[in-house]
Amino acid sequence: MTQANTVLTNPILWSDVPDVDVIRVGTVYYMVSTSMHTMPGCPIMKSDNLVNWEIVSYVFDTLEDNNAHNLLDGQGIYGQGSWAASLRYHNETFYVCFSSNDMNQFYIYQTQDIENGPWQRSVIDGIYHDPGLLFDQDRVFVIYGCGDIHITELTEDVTAVKPGGVNQLLLETKKENMGLRCEGCHAYIINGRYYLLFIEWPTDGNKRRRQICYRSNHLLGEYERKIIFDDDLGDHNQGIAQGAIFDTPDGDWYAMLFQDHGAVGRIPYILPVEWQHQWPVIEVKREFEVNGTHKATQPLVASDDFDYKEHSLALQWQWNHNPDHRFWSVTDRPGHLRLKTGHVTSSVLTARNTLTQRTEGPGCRASTVMDVSNMKPGDYAGLVALQNAFGTVGLKVDDNHHYHVTMTVNDGNGQEKVVESLPYRKNQIYVKIVYNFENQIDEATFFYSEDGFNWHAIGETLSMKYTLDHFMGYRIGLFNYATTESGGFVDYDYFYYERR
Repeated sequence: MTQANTVLTNPILWSDVPDVDVIRVGTVYYMVSTSMHTMPGCPIMKSDNLVNWEIVSYVFDTLEDNNAHNLLDGQGIYGQGSWAASLRYHNETFYVCFSSNDMNQFYIYQTQDIENGPWQRSVIDGIYHDPGLLFDQDRVFVIYGCGDIHITELTEDVTAVKPGGVNQLLLETKKENMGLRCEGCHAYIINGRYYLLFIEWPTDGNKRRRQICYRSNHLLGEYERKIIFDDDLGDHNQGIAQGAIFDTPDGDWYAMLFQDHGAVGRIPYILPVEWQHQWPVIEVKREFEVNGTHKATQPLVASDDFDYKEHSLALQWQWNHNPDHRFWSVTDRPGHLRLKTGHVTSSVLTARNTLTQRTEGPGCRASTVMDVSNMKPGDYAGLVALQNAFGTVGLKVDDNHHYHVTMTVNDGNGQEKVVESLPYRKNQIYVKIVYNFENQIDEATFFYSEDGFNWHAIGETLSMKYTLDHFMGYRIGLFNYATTESGGFVDYDYFYYERR
């Protein structure tokens, strides 16, 4: 490892890493972000230099065990699950808290080892929307809400609401000409002052997301207000807002915020902060130098040869909803991921055990090869560009056990509409999806091959759309599901990923 200046280029991650919160502990930075319906949840990312970030752990493997979280009986938690977590470090303990709208509950996790756990879990009834956790000497508070911002005092052990503690409206944020009033609180005590950072979205002026700061000499007010960032860095008037501020060991200050960026999702930026008259004013910079220790890190999205010695997966992988661990393996056939069908369903949106990774801009591609010889009639397996407006490419087996290489899209009702289906006669097939997010073109194309060298386009170009029912950027997914009877399986030899 060497010490040197590094050029930081925004966006710091061109991928769906929304609702970021960042802290520094010593010389190391940690980040948490929203994970919603993907499991394991609440990814913890780490950096030594602010430029290179890698996933080092997750806060939980499973948030809840019910039909909706398990994608059963027509239920699901697309766009629900864990939202906008707050990450804090206090008295040698790490804390993560967030609300889950589908559960109408507020979750608090704590650990002394953020990279290895274990995490202690506490649950409080009710929604504490987009919370900011604040430690104030020997007291702890959660500040939350949209527009009308509330404050609630928690017990000293941060496991429950404190009986008789502070529980009140803290401030009413600006109402006039607002499409979205202040939300996404990040709370700090800096040099004896209280700072509350929010996103808001006005309907006048630039009409884009912007970052707001409220400050006060006293926790319960009065608060002053200031716009501390209102810019899109030249990208379609999509403002950059909601996130954390933090300092470096050298005393420099930065903000990590995120931007809506079309189908790839909500992508984070790191920007310098200049203190002006005790306000944290965020600077507009696409590129700048930072000090930091250089260290090799694992990529956010990665290829995988599935050569595991134990029943586990690399941290880049997340399941779409809770998996059923009985029906996948990386040890049944060494060097392969086996996806077994354990449930009958009718669409990739309701298929359990779809294994996913993020996509990245400006473009990327993913491919795999499947041994399909153990599929059953009615099974469908392959690759999916996963959002509500999904696209799939893979192999279907008909009632006569004939193979068909197939491309499908959402028919508008969550079911799969076959765009093209061609006879296929081998027991092995290669499939590929190519994503183009450059300048928000947001298109995906689908291919298959018999040998992995000669590729054939199939179906149609998918116009990818970021929709709020999923509230997540497009993912790459490996899937296998049954429409008639369970018990078949597919073996994936590798997952190959390339970003351009």
